Amino acid sequence: MNHSAIATLRLVNQQLATTKRTTVKELVDYMGAMQAQDFNQAKWAIGVRLPHLTEEQVEEAFNRGDIIRTHLMRPTWHFVSADDVYWMLKLSAKQIKSAMKSRNRELELTGKVFGKSQEIIVKQLEGNRSLSRDEINTQLNQAGITTNDNRLSHILMEAEIDGIICSGGIRGKKQTHALLSERVPVKKEISEEEAVALLAKKYFTSHGPATLADFTWWSGLPVTQARKAIEMNKNDIFSEVIENEQYWFSDRAINIQSTDSAWLLPAFDEYLIAYKNRSAIITREEHAKAISKQGMFWPVIVVNGQISGLWKRTIKNDTVLIETEQFRPHSNREKQLIEKASEAFAYFVRKKIKPK
Repeated sequence: MNHSAIATLRLVNQQLATTKRTTVKELVDYMGAMQAQDFNQAKWAIGVRLPHLTEEQVEEAFNRGDIIRTHLMRPTWHFVSADDVYWMLKLSAKQIKSAMKSRNRELELTGKVFGKSQEIIVKQLEGNRSLSRDEINTQLNQAGITTNDNRLSHILMEAEIDGIICSGGIRGKKQTHALLSERVPVKKEISEEEAVALLAKKYFTSHGPATLADFTWWSGLPVTQARKAIEMNKNDIFSEVIENEQYWFSDRAINIQSTDSAWLLPAFDEYLIAYKNRSAIITREEHAKAISKQGMFWPVIVVNGQISGLWKRTIKNDTVLIETEQFRPHSNREKQLIEKASEAFAYFVRKKIKPK
């Protein structure tokens, strides 16, 4: 196996080249977790893998609570299946709290402040109610809790990590928060050992081939715990040494034939962000074009498994204008495939493509 084969197999495992999933919940459950701090971009991360669905249908699944948006792992917002949210939160909480400890101290956010804030939030949300970020901010301020200087973000994150709140339904164009216990009343819990093993299995099945370093980056787990997770999955995942690195994956289908293909992937898509070493899908020179020094992952064009440009969309009324920036000249065939990928996005948002 070489870098080209790694890219091809990742396209398959990430449900881009083909998909066996039919619903939003099935896809997110299979992927383990999907980064989702940019909500609109994250919806397309689902849509590009389920091309029969529209943005409206993804939002309907989100509003039903089939998937939950909350802080997990590194930490940042992720989509996660409602079936996985409790054990995944429990597994992530220790690492996230440790990472936030210093900044919380700087912001004078103590256990007492967090406790009082959570009491207020619970009281306001009980009874399957939901509130926007601004509405929660108002309630906290009225109770004498200061929320400036990014304190509100940390208060809400702590409540998410503690399993108190999570995403609520979309109200108009605003996102809301709701009580996790009401949003997902059936609490699935497993032991820490089972959770670590299951997370690794989900990752290497949906994201492989990938290395131990890739998995620790994605999951936020300590190296010793991540290595143990791989050991616990030895009967389900396989490995191969490629250019002196050991890659793990769930299937020996390394002879999959690549076919010409192109995708317009959203910002922070799992195809790019889920790996510490991205050399199999992007060159070192172009890495800086796709990812800023501040850690912003731009929407990318993927042609035959390789990132070959950027794209942006401008939606106005019933049209969408898609503009591209090429890292290299595309052939006529590749241009046709990119046009087809543009049409897939237009279908997702139910708009007509605006001629350039």
